[in-house]
Amino acid sequence: MKLLTLNNTAKIISIALLTATAGCNSHSSNDEPELKIALTPAKTGSFGDQGDGTYINPILNADYPDSDIEQVGDTYYMITSKQHMSPGMPILESKDMVNWTNVGHAFPKLSWAPEYNWDRMNGYSFGVWAGDIAYHEGKWYVYQVDYQHGLMVTTADDIRGPWSEPIMMLPKADVLDDPAVFWDEETGKAYVLVNTGTKQKGPDNTIEGNENRIYEMSWDGTKILDEGKLVYTGMGAEAAKIYKIDGTWYIFMAQWTMGDYSTKPGVKNPKNDRKQLVLRSKESIYGPYEVRTVLEKGSEFNDRSASQGGLMQAPDGSWWYMHQLIQNDDIPFQGRPQCLEPVTWVDGWPIIGIDEDNDGIGEPVKRHKKPIDGYPISAPASDDDFSSETLGFQWEWNHNPRDSHWSLTERPGWLRLKASKVLPNKAGHGPNINQWTNNDGSDGDFWRASNTLSQRIMGITTGTAVAKFDLSGMQPHQLAGFVRYGGVFNLLGVEVNEQGEKHLFYMNGMSEKTVGPKITGNNLYVRTSNARDQATYEYSFDGKSFKAFGPTFTIAFGKWTGDRLGFFSWNEREDAGYIDVDWFTYDYDGPKAASAPMDVAE
Repeated sequence: MKLLTLNNTAKIISIALLTATAGCNSHSSNDEPELKIALTPAKTGSFGDQGDGTYINPILNADYPDSDIEQVGDTYYMITSKQHMSPGMPILESKDMVNWTNVGHAFPKLSWAPEYNWDRMNGYSFGVWAGDIAYHEGKWYVYQVDYQHGLMVTTADDIRGPWSEPIMMLPKADVLDDPAVFWDEETGKAYVLVNTGTKQKGPDNTIEGNENRIYEMSWDGTKILDEGKLVYTGMGAEAAKIYKIDGTWYIFMAQWTMGDYSTKPGVKNPKNDRKQLVLRSKESIYGPYEVRTVLEKGSEFNDRSASQGGLMQAPDGSWWYMHQLIQNDDIPFQGRPQCLEPVTWVDGWPIIGIDEDNDGIGEPVKRHKKPIDGYPISAPASDDDFSSETLGFQWEWNHNPRDSHWSLTERPGWLRLKASKVLPNKAGHGPNINQWTNNDGSDGDFWRASNTLSQRIMGITTGTAVAKFDLSGMQPHQLAGFVRYGGVFNLLGVEVNEQGEKHLFYMNGMSEKTVGPKITGNNLYVRTSNARDQATYEYSFDGKSFKAFGPTFTIAFGKWTGDRLGFFSWNEREDAGYIDVDWFTYDYDGPKAASAPMDVAE
């Protein structure tokens, strides 16, 4: 029997065992007498909605970087980047700016380049970068620049899709990253602003840093109409967003303050800082612009820069700003989370957060009153019993999956991961060594094993995830099980030898393997826990008695990715074998919605 704990109301009800009605796994035994569903309140924690009308930053304390937000009616929609993960560009929605849930992805596949496919896995750190989401004349638009391919746009009539194949608008020779779009209803003209870096920089521009250009585009938002016009140059200047408020043009932009040139932007260096700027013009979108710094590090988050995000307005007229914490100093293992700041306007300039030192520049708040009251606590989905025929939006593949090698329908109620032969360790396969990747362990088989499926960790205090596996489909030379990975990987799983014997194993990020006991049964439960960046693995054969295996290891940010929880399956010699995942639960120190699907006990 399974006890499903649905975080809802504080009562327990008993119902007859009806699979569809109860939402339990369809493979449960029909002779079980009764299913009890315990309904409990939504959960709060060390971040997000506190259930008392306040929130604690980061409100979305997970790897949701590079946000942009569009409001339609009473709903706010957010996109965030996710590099080489597929599907790409997660989309979230919220009614109150604090509680966010996943509703889809703008790129069902990273379909525009072969390096993102399962048979190459050569797109680490690239793929989907910071983008812009817009709603115009009944159609949704998402723009982004793939550093290696150029500016593109995808469109949809519904935020939940389907989304079009990307339309390429500018080549990589002209642009670097981070587009922002604006439709000016007063003039009937549409614009896109792009960081062009130094790609078009001439000798007459002696200002150090990136150039940012505004291009006119077609009213349908899919074509570039001119050669562009330079509007701003600055060190690491990027991540622009365009607003027109009471006839005044505002461009919000992030910019690095470099105190040490020995490392590049994006590489850990506490001497370097990133701040949020605002450019203001009362004349034209092309300027001339006045420039001010409006957000910087403060006492609450003094080890991480704060910038890059989107401006919002609440129904009461108040203004708010969502932004990420940057990865430049101590790099927390959860990735780049989102913070929500109040915005006040002084003499036509925004101050983001609280001006705690009275210098006219805002700093992030830690705890604040919510912008909008009356909505329940919610969060991105985490737990899963795989009873749906489609994957939950919390899950993403490491590069595009091999669709013939995974299924939710071959064994209803289970996720089946079939093992592909690991890709060759040669040029064009697996990660490259560059400024955005870790220099150690990048030649390990894990990085070239297709169909690794995972989701983000939440928070930086504590967390525990558990999954149940069925090993009966495994074949010789197959390795499969549970993975934690971001900048490094750590595996706990099962390896099948030439004779068909199964053994537990732990593998660290350098592919060093520790072999454990022989496994004779088909059921394996894996539990992993972390206290801040220190994590452990445990295993069980009955789901009740767990035993530790492997060392305490350090989880880390890398390849522009925070630590993730998920499943792997590969074969060292041939396409053979599979592993089935029955369920996954994740308990962490943060908000969890009343509709969270399950806490499984058998």
